Formats: sequence, C-alpha cells, structure tokens
Amino acid sequence: MQQLLKFSRLMDSLSSKLGSVLIWLILASTLISATNAVVRKTFDTSSNAFLEIQWYLFAASFLLAAGYTLLNNEHVRIDVISSRLSNRARAWIDVFGFTVLFTPVCLVVLYFSLPFFWQAFQSGEVSSNAGGLIRWPVYLMMPLGFTLLLLQGWSELIKRLAFLQGLIDDPMVKKGEKTAEEALAEAIRQREAEAAAAAKN
Repeated sequence: MQQLLKFSRLMDSLSSKLGSVLIWLILASTLISATNAVVRKTFDTSSNAFLEIQWYLFAASFLLAAGYTLLNNEHVRIDVISSRLSNRARAWIDVFGFTVLFTPVCLVVLYFSLPFFWQAFQSGEVSSNAGGLIRWPVYLMMPLGFTLLLLQGWSELIKRLAFLQGLIDDPMVKKGEKTAEEALAEAIRQREAEAAAAAKN
C-alpha cells in the first residue's frame, strides 16, 4: 500500500501542477476572443483560425484539467444522500464508483478516441472551414485528458482504500475545511451563545 500511496502522491502533484498551468489557457482563449472581436469590428476582417484556436484552448483546459478537478473534489456530485452518511460509508461508495463505473468508462473512451486521433494525425486532417486549423491536436486532447483523469481516479481510489485501512486521514476533507461534525459542533456553540445573549437581555 505504501508504494501505491507513493504513486498517488506523485499523481496528485502532477494534477496540481497541471491545473495551475492550464488555468492560463482560459486567459489565452479570452484574450484571443477579445482581439478577434476588436479586429473584426475595427477592420471588418477575421479568420476562422482565431475562432478554432479558442475552441482548441477551451477543449484543452476542460479535458486536461479534469484530473485536477477530481483531485480537488470539485466535480459534480449528488450529495443529497451521501452527505448524510458516515465518512467510511462515503469512502466505500467512492471505491465502488471508481472501480465499477469510473474506470470502465475512461477505458472505453480511450479505446475509441485513440484510433480517432491517430487517423486524423496520419491523414493530416484539416478543418473544412476556410483558414481552419489541423484537427489532430484537438483530437489528442480527449485520449490525453482521459488518461490523466483515469490516473487521478486511481489515485483517489488508492486514497479511499488507505483511509478505510486507517493509514491516512479522510481524503474527502480539504485542508483547512471543517468536517461535518466540526461544522455541526460550531453551529451548536453559536446557537448556545445566541441563546445565552438573548437570555441576558
């Protein structure tokens, strides 16, 4: 398990560093979009390449940062039921999800997206739009993004299993974030303090 945790820490570090770099793609996409709009309005000219590079950058930021999102537990979750469960029960739900649902879906996407990218790379496929860009770089984002997501998912699975064995703290609790029990205790203390202040008045 220690070797697996070492892999998990390595993957967490990679996802964290990638996330801090990929955020700049959003800024680049925004600047290109603004520049394209100004040029189009000012000089009445434009290029499909500018439009497509925005899509490429957005695709890269969305797909390549999926692992970073998973690392920070910011992906979409249905917490109506799971939030009422114990930390161990939620960890078991995640173990099931990562093993039975998450991993197979990622592998299926990789199975279909790799040949799709490779065919475009070999053929030199270019956008059908006038002045458009070559397509394989954006097709590459899917297998690359899902590979990173899959590896981060395995990292999360390792952490859940380690937590269930008592080797690490709950990975679902962010550093500096209060657990549900701590938040409840604080709310109770606050109500008691308000009740005491109201009784004095």
